[in-house]
Amino acid sequence: MNIKKTALYELHKKHSAKFVEFAGYSMPIQYSEGIVKEHNITRNKSGIFDVSHMGQLFIKYSNDITSKLQEILPTDLKNLKINQSKYSFLMKENGGIYDDLIITRMKDQYMIILNAACKQNDLQIIKNKLNDQSLDINNDLSLVAIQGPESKTILENVVSNVSKLKFMNGENFSFENNEIYITRSGYTGEDGFEISLPNKIVNSFVGELISKGSTLIGLGARDTLRLEAGLCLYGHDINENTSPVEANLKWAISKNRMSDNFTGSQKIKKQIEEGVSKLRVGIRPETRVIARESTKIFDERNNEIGKVTSGTFGPSVNASIAMGYISNSHSKTDTKVFLEVRGKKVPANVCDLPFYKKSYVKGEANV
Repeated sequence: MNIKKTALYELHKKHSAKFVEFAGYSMPIQYSEGIVKEHNITRNKSGIFDVSHMGQLFIKYSNDITSKLQEILPTDLKNLKINQSKYSFLMKENGGIYDDLIITRMKDQYMIILNAACKQNDLQIIKNKLNDQSLDINNDLSLVAIQGPESKTILENVVSNVSKLKFMNGENFSFENNEIYITRSGYTGEDGFEISLPNKIVNSFVGELISKGSTLIGLGARDTLRLEAGLCLYGHDINENTSPVEANLKWAISKNRMSDNFTGSQKIKKQIEEGVSKLRVGIRPETRVIARESTKIFDERNNEIGKVTSGTFGPSVNASIAMGYISNSHSKTDTKVFLEVRGKKVPANVCDLPFYKKSYVKGEANV
């Protein structure tokens, strides 16, 4: 298989990255500092993430396109303001999720950020829905995230006025006489920004961020950061057989779309009215044992009631943490459960998400 490389590959190598194959790309899992150190740098200072393996799809804006997209996304796009972003889902007829995504309404087009492993399948679904086979992922652009409490100041030193952006809003900026698009968003639970920019200037741009005090961070720490923030990883915590209701993501379905018809809407409405049999919850083991994906969950009577979908040690909370789906009747906070790890039943408790209090910019925009 031909493993792809992002435009930052040589820079990662120069900074002693350890690479893994992820979604067909050679990606840095960590650097010489290690995952825990990189995690803490992001929480306390500023970290840079290469997320260029994700798909950037641009679709020309029109009322007709908006209506068609609303048939496969449960989001109110008609009232989306220019430069506003929303977290949404590409929906399946059974109420499941083909992918979770971020859609931004730019001045004359939509920008949709798709997960790396799903982007080709997503593209075909969207092409078919819009009856436009000419649509394609823009491979001339890189995507970089800078996250953490010092990121605003560091990025402001490279791109003026970026700190004025509101949460989940974006704007066009300039770097080395090239137009770049920056949104105030991210997937770590920290205040941060995502920058879409031409491949030809990305090395220079990231070099500037590093020189101003930010640090390259690998996919390993990205995973521990997002799990502490209670955020889902597609293909693990959500997939084609989990609905937004079961995943505790009902908030991402726009309220005024609840009565509309969109792909999977009948199943979603039924689940909202009648309830669901399983729910995604946070789980805290009572020991430091790590409950990995597919760990079985049992109740006090030794009945199997669910499975872990993500588990790790959370450096910021100094504890083992996990998320998973369990039967609705056991989903209440503080319910005692048991995790089967290496043949032993480890006591744990259902807990509220997130594990780590999110540090997004507050009160500046509707999410």
